[in-house]
Parts: sequence; structure tokens; C-alpha cells
Amino acid sequence: MKIRMKNHEAPVSEKQWRAIIDCDSSYDGLFIYAVLTTGIFCKPSCRSRVPNRGNVIVFGHAEEARTAGFRPCKRCKPTDRLGPIEDWVARITQYIDDHYKDPLTLEALSYHCHGSPYHLQRTFKRWKGMTPGEYIQRTRIRKAKELLAGSDKPVAEIGTAVGMPSAPYFITLFKRKTGYTPADFRKLLREKTR
Repeated sequence: MKIRMKNHEAPVSEKQWRAIIDCDSSYDGLFIYAVLTTGIFCKPSCRSRVPNRGNVIVFGHAEEARTAGFRPCKRCKPTDRLGPIEDWVARITQYIDDHYKDPLTLEALSYHCHGSPYHLQRTFKRWKGMTPGEYIQRTRIRKAKELLAGSDKPVAEIGTAVGMPSAPYFITLFKRKTGYTPADFRKLLREKTR
């Protein structure tokens, strides 16, 4: 599709430009910006490389940009219905759910989910009520419970399977979170099913 310029499309204002270079999510929903050289439109909070200001034009909403021949950014997904922060936190959560077995650090999450570690930690906690590290632990304990209930694998093997290769750490964390050691938890489940 060829890009069609109209008279009502405007170059970026100083305030809008500052929002774009700062990836300011408070401007999401107020305008969309498009880059002439790439043919892509984004939300102000997009973490893509900052474009040349002379190549940027603004639109009131995504449909105007699409009608003008621009296509939506795959990174910030400017046509999604979720707000940018909710969508970002949902992507972080999904990444953890899909990769809980891997060594997950705040730096790794921020790399894969496109944000600074500090902003990721603060935003995730505000929306989920817990830090990413707490969510990772909760996910691993939940998966460990499933494995303890559905298999006879040794406790150390289950710990490794859920991303905690240190058996003592796994046992200590499991007990702190559930009140039981993994072996006691398995025993309790079996007694209940008799």
C-alpha cells in the first residue's frame, strides 16, 4: 500500500517529540506517530529506535495512520485493545509462564520484553501486586506442586524441572511458600486421595 499524505497530517510538535524520545506511555491514546521512511506507525511509548524527527508525522488514532498507508508496529502493537502498560505486563507474565524453567533475571526479562530493569520491576509490581521475582517463584512453586502430585520423580529432579537446580534452595523455598517440604506435600496429597 502506498503512503498517502493529507493536509491534516502534522509534523511532530515539541511536546509530542519529547514523548516519543522518552517512550512516555502517558501520551498513549492521545496520538499515534508514523515514520515516513519505514511506513510504520507506533504508540508514543514504543521502545523502537528513535526515528529522525523530520520523518515523523502524527495522527489522532491508529485508523488514520492505517488509512494513510502505514502499517502497525509489531513491537508496540498500536492497534491492540489493551492499554500499553497492561499489554506490556501481560507480555512479561506470558514470557515468565513460558520460560519459568530458564534462569530468569530482571535483566533477562527487560531484554526480552523491551524495557529497563527498573521500569519493569516498578510497573510489574504496581499492576500485579508482586515483583517479577515473586511471580517467578510463585509460578515455579505452582508447577512443582503439579509435578509432585502427578509423578514419582525425585524432589531434586522436580526442582531442576521447574528452574531451581539447587535442591536445598528448592526445598527451603517450597517450605517457605507452602508450609511443607516437597516430600511432605507429596505425602499429604497421597493421604488425601486414599
